[in-house]
Amino acid sequence: MKVSLILITSVILLIAKAGVADDKFRVCADPLNPPYSSKNGSGFENKIAELFAIQLNQKLEYKWFPQRIGFIRNTLKAKLPDSDLYTCDVVMGVPAGYELALTTKPYYHSTYLLLIAKGRGWDDIVKAEQLGVLPLSRQESLKIAMFDRGPGTALIQAMGLLEQGVPYQTMSGDDQSNLPMQIEQDLRSGKIDMVILWGPMAGYVLSRSPKDTYTVIPMVSKPGMKFDFSIAMAVRYGDQERLTTLNRLIDKNRQAIKEIMMGYQIPLLPIPEQPSRKDDD
Repeated sequence: MKVSLILITSVILLIAKAGVADDKFRVCADPLNPPYSSKNGSGFENKIAELFAIQLNQKLEYKWFPQRIGFIRNTLKAKLPDSDLYTCDVVMGVPAGYELALTTKPYYHSTYLLLIAKGRGWDDIVKAEQLGVLPLSRQESLKIAMFDRGPGTALIQAMGLLEQGVPYQTMSGDDQSNLPMQIEQDLRSGKIDMVILWGPMAGYVLSRSPKDTYTVIPMVSKPGMKFDFSIAMAVRYGDQERLTTLNRLIDKNRQAIKEIMMGYQIPLLPIPEQPSRKDDD
């Protein structure tokens, strides 16, 4: 009888433990990373996570950690103390094919935009390449944001404009203001007049400004310089069941996801076919 009670208790504990994982949609996210995620739930990744949690009849729960080096290690791959469970199960936005995790099919494809503040002497610029052939006197007056990495910086370097770049760190470590927030403030104040910014970040800047504040120039990829990328969701390697569920939700909600993102003025391009990976099987 005693053995039976122990067995029953063990089964109940296992069911309860499984329930902890199965009744929650647990997302790894940055608490201050507009337009992606915020603790107040205002980011587009928050909205998509809410949609998925509702359809799965699960409670949405977050593990908050700044989006910087070590993010995956401290969230998706970090276990809860004295448990076999992890702190969270899903990252809502990573590059398709991201090497540190198992990725879903892409759910959006975007490109970098060149944003130029109007009325500051640059209204004649209609394509980025014009910046590299401007008269020296005009080039010297350029105030263009330059990041520690990224295709925008590569283009600035190729055009010989590094000395005109105003430097920014992609990951500043500032817990009060993330990169697009800082760029938006500096464009408005006149510290910079233009920036080549990733689509969702550019959408954030545009959404914070009156219409026609900026000339908006989509960047087009060319050999040796890529500006458009596909974005997917991520789970841990081996979590195939959750991956299948997310892929099903992405397919089911293509239009709803598009509408959410259009509300953030994010430039969306058709999603190209993705090369298969061995871990997709």
